[in-house]
Amino acid sequence: MTGYAMFVIEDELHSETTGQFSSREEAMMELRRVAALPWDAVPNQAPCRSWQTCGRSYELVEYDTEATPWREVSRERILDISSAGPRWLIG
Repeated sequence: MTGYAMFVIEDELHSETTGQFSSREEAMMELRRVAALPWDAVPNQAPCRSWQTCGRSYELVEYDTEATPWREVSRERILDISSAGPRWLIG
């Protein structure tokens, strides 16, 4: 890829961004931190009224920031959080 990469953690279910990172490793560190938090605590608590039965579906989105607007390079679903606990979707 040419240009500069930016990695964004996005909750696909609620169309919310939870952080921007300059490397995939930094973003994955943040996802590991979030996975260790309770499902009903910020940032894992879903913003909807039915948050007790809802959850989060975190995706890692890579953007080329030299493009205007930013060009999406890749999108990977990484982690689901619910009352059942964290579920990693990658090996």
